[in-house]
Amino acid sequence: MYAVIQTGGKQYKVAEGEILKVEKLAGAAGDKLVLDQVLIVKDENGIKIGAPLLKDARITVEVIEQGRAKKIIVYKYKKRKNYRRKQGHRQSYTKIKIEKIEG
Repeated sequence: MYAVIQTGGKQYKVAEGEILKVEKLAGAAGDKLVLDQVLIVKDENGIKIGAPLLKDARITVEVIEQGRAKKIIVYKYKKRKNYRRKQGHRQSYTKIKIEKIEG
């Protein structure tokens, strides 16, 4: 059984028991969240495809941790113009565990 969900502007294929990092969600470590933007659910009965979302489908997840990814360096440069800009960025993420797929 698996599902395709949408969160943070991205789509993820998930299965029960899976752990993944998604864009930051509200909630502290140990909280249970319900994701209701489900695009596809495949189970033993077959596959259900939303148009674009499934109405009765929901995914229950547990927040494992809130964190920030490694720093990336954004460097802008124009040759012969003495133009240099250096900027760093750390993206926030939420690590979640998929507990239950309903739909």
